[in-house]
Amino acid sequence: MNKLFVCNLGKYRSRTAANIFGGKYAGVFVNLKKEDLEWADIVYVFEERQRSEIGKQFPTQYLKKRILNLDISDVYGYMDRKLVDVLRRKLK
Repeated sequence: MNKLFVCNLGKYRSRTAANIFGGKYAGVFVNLKKEDLEWADIVYVFEERQRSEIGKQFPTQYLKKRILNLDISDVYGYMDRKLVDVLRRKLK
């Protein structure tokens, strides 16, 4: 299964998740591409506004994808131990 993790800038949350669970990562406000969404079987976002932004930028792909909101605030650094714990709990 191709997993795409999308956060605001693609630096911390999504990059950490891709490192742990495999897949790709991107930032919805900097480098998310149509090809990334087409590649993904499932898209994980960290905030509801990221899901909305994907819908605005890529309406055709948005309607075809399963997009899950992990609801994890942008308060962690890359590979922060607390972020890793939260991700593991939410993606069991």
